[in-house]
Amino acid sequence: MYSDKIDALFTEQLQEWELARLNYILLGSVRTRKIDFGTFEVSVQFNPERIRSSAANVDSRSVGERPCFLCTKNRPPEQRGLSFENRLVILVNPFPIFSRHMTIPSDDHIDQRIGNNLGTMLSLTQVMPSYTVFYNGPQCGASAPDHFHFQAGNKGFMPLESDFQIGKHPTLIFSEPGLEVWKWAEYRRGIITLKGRDREKLIRVFDHLFSGLAQIQPDRPEPMMNILAGYEQGEWIVHIIPRKQHRPAQFFMQGTDQLLISPAAVDLGGVIITPREEDYKRISRNDIEDIFRQVCFGESDLDGLINDIL
Repeated sequence: MYSDKIDALFTEQLQEWELARLNYILLGSVRTRKIDFGTFEVSVQFNPERIRSSAANVDSRSVGERPCFLCTKNRPPEQRGLSFENRLVILVNPFPIFSRHMTIPSDDHIDQRIGNNLGTMLSLTQVMPSYTVFYNGPQCGASAPDHFHFQAGNKGFMPLESDFQIGKHPTLIFSEPGLEVWKWAEYRRGIITLKGRDREKLIRVFDHLFSGLAQIQPDRPEPMMNILAGYEQGEWIVHIIPRKQHRPAQFFMQGTDQLLISPAAVDLGGVIITPREEDYKRISRNDIEDIFRQVCFGESDLDGLINDIL
């Protein structure tokens, strides 16, 4: 099975590649703490190695001046991968958040765009059933906005995954054979979840959602969003988190007012990554609520969009 090849790649890379091996060992000692929101929790992870991603300069000039670290010619010689559909390659991420963390870039150096690529994401989840596959838009946490890629991490790491199964916050708002549409409430982040066995229906609803967001954000490279997707028991679960801002005001503040947090899919999935210890120690429930409010659509903001796509 293809999933066995992924497991073998991970094991072999940690044996062959000293940087990756050491960073996965260090991951075992990262500190985490939980912040209680009453009916759900958010985890905070102190992970200094993620400073490269959290603090990355992703403006056009900075991106254009640096070598693309996802292009084959610029990757470390120790980094090997598995080809997928002759257009992507599955790689071990040497700076992990998850105990198994993969990066899945395009073979070609093309911009980070999810339009017409959700089907590829769904296919990835089928060959990676023990992983959640996620997408960060070019202005939503992607540290390589100039090179199309997904990431994947072991399932069960992000609270959002279990919160969906528990069912306190998502509400079923539409159902037909092969497709369900869920909307989240009282979760501090506006989220739409698609679930079902019918691949074409899932893609159709996503495309409608994508088009609706594009009308709201006509000046963006693409509608701002993070996506997390998994496959189990013959069904896909796709969490779509529309965005209205890349980084919160706290990111740009000075001195003790600064929180160096650049929210991406994992953060909005309920694990806030803090590369600086002072932020790990200081960030509070009120800070997290404020950051979510700044960068995500509110629950009521999504009502009109949902009505238009159903």
